[in-house]
Amino acid sequence: MTDPANLPLEAFPSQTVQTLRYADMDSAGHVNNAVYATLSEAGRTPVLYDPARGMPPEGCHFSIVKLTINYMAEMTWPGDVTIGTGITRIGGSSVSIRQAIFKDGRCCATAENVVVLTDSTARKSSPLPKHAREWFETLLISEQA
Repeated sequence: MTDPANLPLEAFPSQTVQTLRYADMDSAGHVNNAVYATLSEAGRTPVLYDPARGMPPEGCHFSIVKLTINYMAEMTWPGDVTIGTGITRIGGSSVSIRQAIFKDGRCCATAENVVVLTDSTARKSSPLPKHAREWFETLLISEQA
């Protein structure tokens, strides 16, 4: 498996731009570590929550069950970041998501996520329907990329 920090932004099928806020900085003058989790969420939301694609499936939501962030380089305000997002594994009810956060063309962090499709009433995992699986297949990143 290739280290996501070595992947170019173009390797990620979904890309989301976010503007850093002054409030994102901590007392050391760089973007606070907790903001990276928020940036990861901003990148995966367009993939998981797209009403035009029937996502999430009716009566369901996605629950994040794992988020691992690797901090590669310091980020400072001001500026925009681009979050590259792609799918690495499609399971029965879960999806693994790989992300990289770029600022000024440089990979500053990577994230590995696992989300589970959850029945909103029963509060239990639910199988991914065909249309969701087909959508996720269009977003697959090659493990060799």
